[in-house]
Amino acid sequence: MTDESIRTRVEQLKEEIRQHNYRYYVLDSPIISDAEFDRLLRELKDLEEQYPEYKSPDSPTQRVGGEPAEGFQRVPHPRPILSLGNAFDADDVRAWYERILKLDSRVQHAAFTVEPKLDGLTVVLHYQDGVFTLGATRGDGETGEDITVNLRTVRSLPLRIPVADYKGNIPGNLIVRGEAIILLSDFEKLNQRLAAAGERTYVNPRNTVSGALRQLDSSLTAKRPISLRCYAIVEVDGAVANTQSGALELLGKLGFPVVEYVSLCNSIEETISAAEDMVQIRESMPYEADGVVIKIDDLQLSESLGVVGKDPRGAIAFKFPAQIVTTQLENIGINVGRTGVITPFAMLEPVEVGGVTVRQATLHNFDYIEEKDIRIGDRVLLKRAGDVIPYVIGPVLDARSGNEVPYSIPKRCPSCGAPLERVEGEVGVYCVNAACPEQLIRNVEHFVSRSAMDIEGMGIKVAALLVEKGFIKDVADLYTLDRNALLKLEGFGEKRVDNLLESVEESKNQSLARLINALGIRGVGEVVAVDLARRYKNLDALSQARIEALEGVEGIGPNIATAIFDWMQAPSNQILLEKFKRENVWPQEAESDDDAGPKIFDGLTFVLTGTLQTMTRQDAKTLIEDHGGKVSSSVSKRTSYVVVGDSPGSKLQKAESLDVPILDEDGLLRLIYDRMER
Repeated sequence: MTDESIRTRVEQLKEEIRQHNYRYYVLDSPIISDAEFDRLLRELKDLEEQYPEYKSPDSPTQRVGGEPAEGFQRVPHPRPILSLGNAFDADDVRAWYERILKLDSRVQHAAFTVEPKLDGLTVVLHYQDGVFTLGATRGDGETGEDITVNLRTVRSLPLRIPVADYKGNIPGNLIVRGEAIILLSDFEKLNQRLAAAGERTYVNPRNTVSGALRQLDSSLTAKRPISLRCYAIVEVDGAVANTQSGALELLGKLGFPVVEYVSLCNSIEETISAAEDMVQIRESMPYEADGVVIKIDDLQLSESLGVVGKDPRGAIAFKFPAQIVTTQLENIGINVGRTGVITPFAMLEPVEVGGVTVRQATLHNFDYIEEKDIRIGDRVLLKRAGDVIPYVIGPVLDARSGNEVPYSIPKRCPSCGAPLERVEGEVGVYCVNAACPEQLIRNVEHFVSRSAMDIEGMGIKVAALLVEKGFIKDVADLYTLDRNALLKLEGFGEKRVDNLLESVEESKNQSLARLINALGIRGVGEVVAVDLARRYKNLDALSQARIEALEGVEGIGPNIATAIFDWMQAPSNQILLEKFKRENVWPQEAESDDDAGPKIFDGLTFVLTGTLQTMTRQDAKTLIEDHGGKVSSSVSKRTSYVVVGDSPGSKLQKAESLDVPILDEDGLLRLIYDRMER
């Protein structure tokens, strides 16, 4: 290929990937499969690695995070990023309207936009000739923190505009205001994933996104499911929009994700009605919103009204009713999750919050109870927002009588009586007995799921029924279900029973990776299960693996290695494995999977230098080769990456002189994870 053809192909790939990212993360309407997307991204990465002169900051490959920063630089905003005055009811909105009407009679004929007031982190995005060049926090309104590198990891943020099918001229200078948020569904999945791994969970989406975007290590930011909604143009070359509604339309056409639920109203009473309607639908919104923003649609009129203090007169925030109440903490119960994690919950004196009567609320974990000094009998603050499960904020200390009882972490599982375990450095407390009754239903649900053994007709209701009837004592009992016994159950006709048993039998042909994932070992999901299957080939070998060897597997650190070892050594789980073997549920991983299609490191060459901490050089070499890469002994312009450990030799200096990308061990593992994730 000629230099020009390479450059053309790189630009073509960038544009294709931008379009597919836009459809996936903004429109939620992808038109290609993940595998097809992977191939495009892999081709672009490979070309940029071979020809770094064609790598640019707006490339879709620049979203995984870079080297940790030492701190954030303060950057001035081109104009003040103002806050808003508050209104707490319809009368407050009318009073605001009367005030601005006295200042300018044109307000009488003005239209208003009504938008949700998102509860996230305000960000200011700079674009020069269509390229994202700077992103900052709001800060004090005059200056903010430069978080450009972190914002590049947000998938819905366009690194270049226009992304959409826009026919107008792209402003040379464009500055956009938006809100970085985490959708409630993503927040719930994040906490579930963290809890399953024994890591600390988060209290609310706002604090999570704020903390993530202020990480000095942007690779950590990239692991959080951050989304973006844009709602204002701060500065732009040329008069591209005269109204707020027009500005939102333009932002959408350029490819920015914009706020939903926007209404354009022609009078103040219509505006108030629209704001009150939004209060009623707040529970169905996909994100946390703490109010409604009412803006004069005419931007010139709004600007001419000026500001009072730090609040623009042309807009006001109509705050939602509070969703924080107090009630009595009557007791603390505990749940046993699928992976055995023991989670405390508050048993409350019933109280109405957000239009719902609440009797139970989450307490997150036992460390949270200790940190907040929450005691049985306390008067506690309770919050419920959106569809998030209500949670206890903390005790009302002034309401204490002295009769409150400090809480002690249980020593044994309340369901099966097995001793509970706690891994050093984790907040999670676990029951490692796979036959624990409270874990069993969730274990069966996970075992039969599509990503595991994929047994059709076995949902959670059927699982609960079979456990209740005593048909299942552990997941291996699925393979000994009796047809005649099933036929005696209500609603189980011959066709349903035969289909269920046929699906159970077919699941014996699933891969080793699926079975490992199905076991529900803490911290072992689909990706780790694949790597374990490739390394150990069968469950006999995996069950004999020591912690030190497990730590040498890609993506497995000390905590997950210990969890795998403990699970395999538990007597009840050894019995479970024997039952699988007896029922011929014992898949073997093929010695070679060269025919499985392209691997994530196909075409890449690595060089290892220095002493690695969590694996030997041979383990690292095997890991790279297992994913299709080649390991060379010398650095050249064709080297894709140099993996550096302690006390590296001259290879590091040569890599730096040739501008070859350098990775540490964590960087290598993140690279594998990122390439396998899509």
